[in-house]
Amino acid sequence: MATLQTTPGNPLPLLRPALTLISWTFIMEAWMYATRIPAVNKYKPPIRPAMTKEEMNAVLPPQVRWKADNYNHLHEQPTIFYAVIGALAIAEVVKGGAVAGGVLKELDLGLAWGYVGIRVVHSLVHAMANPIMMRFGIFASSSFVLLGLTGRALAAVF
Repeated sequence: MATLQTTPGNPLPLLRPALTLISWTFIMEAWMYATRIPAVNKYKPPIRPAMTKEEMNAVLPPQVRWKADNYNHLHEQPTIFYAVIGALAIAEVVKGGAVAGGVLKELDLGLAWGYVGIRVVHSLVHAMANPIMMRFGIFASSSFVLLGLTGRALAAVF
């Protein structure tokens, strides 16, 4: 795993967690296809252009839907994460060399990696068993970590 050390003016350590979460999204996409395509072949839903997501979901088993739902969730809140990472990376390039120790701190990297780890756990829980209250607690934890990272980005930019 990447080190949590920072170098003034160098945003690359911060980009690693973002790219890891992007990679995880592709893993979830593959898992979704690996379960959804066989299920569509088995249950033969009447696929038509006007078919809604709800109609498709009514035919497929929950264990198949959970992977697709999680894949969609990885395109929701994580978009904020990517924007915050971008803001921190830009602040490090623009201001990092001029600030003692740079803008980017080990805390920022810890929060970024923490967010990614929590989102991976959320995906696994969602895709395999989907206990709603447990999943909510994991999601809430990721939200608080993202809020902290957003606060750090605000401090770096303003």
